Amino acid sequence: MAVDPMDPAPEYLAFWRERHLCTLTTPRPDGTPHVVPVGVTYEPETGIARVISDKSSRKVANVLAAGPDGARVAVCQVDRRRWATLEGRARIRTEQEAVDGAVRRYTERYGRTPAPNPDRVVIEITLDRALGRA
Repeated sequence: MAVDPMDPAPEYLAFWRERHLCTLTTPRPDGTPHVVPVGVTYEPETGIARVISDKSSRKVANVLAAGPDGARVAVCQVDRRRWATLEGRARIRTEQEAVDGAVRRYTERYGRTPAPNPDRVVIEITLDRALGRA
């Protein structure tokens, strides 16, 4: 079922506020999908989803390899019959303010502060599509 990523139904947004492990799918340089477990935060007010990561990870390399326009990616979460997918264009953010904001949002959603990491970056996804059944 299609969802407006900037104006989701209350139950869809509530599902994204619950603590769930998610997946991030990025395209490898050869075009095949790379799927990994991640924590995701979703902000419909800005149309942005965020994933924190180490700058040396394969998922970050895949986004960077896509070039300056970023990579087309998807994040997804599933809980029994409920599921939600967010899609959009990902870019890597390295500014400390962006990283700190993403860590704060992660802490709010997941109830724990990630260990300090001087090599942390943010995969910031500008959303243009959402699907799901919450």
